[in-house]
Amino acid sequence: MIRVSIPGGDDLEIHHLVLDLNGTLTTDGLLPEGVAQLIEQLKGKLNIHLLTADTFGTRAQVARELGIKLFTVSSAQETIDKANFIAALNPEGVAVIGNGNNDLEMFKRADLSIAVIGQEGCSVATLLQADIAVTNIIDALNLFLHPLRLRATLRR
Repeated sequence: MIRVSIPGGDDLEIHHLVLDLNGTLTTDGLLPEGVAQLIEQLKGKLNIHLLTADTFGTRAQVARELGIKLFTVSSAQETIDKANFIAALNPEGVAVIGNGNNDLEMFKRADLSIAVIGQEGCSVATLLQADIAVTNIIDALNLFLHPLRLRATLRR
């Protein structure tokens, strides 16, 4: 669990981190260098879930490499599946990281949402729903390893 006191806002107590795969955690289905090490550090603090419709067919390999739980959503209704997944976890205490239009509804339900504006870009609707925007997954994951960054960004 990661606790962050937000001046002028609600305190965060994060138990779950839900990651979108394509365009967020990976680029063209491949993990950027350094991501595996950051995930390894976070596994002792958070329950980490990988959520994907698997555009590039690398979900099992990535989940195995990272040693995290994999949940495949239906490509026909992935937006709804992702939102329902967050609801089933109890949205209080859930942080999500994503970039696509299909992440919008899970961003609305989660306690904390982080948009990654990476090489695949980011849906404007999802970006506008995000609490924080970053330019790469390394920076997004480091927010949880250095929670004072969350405090600095979210304070009012």
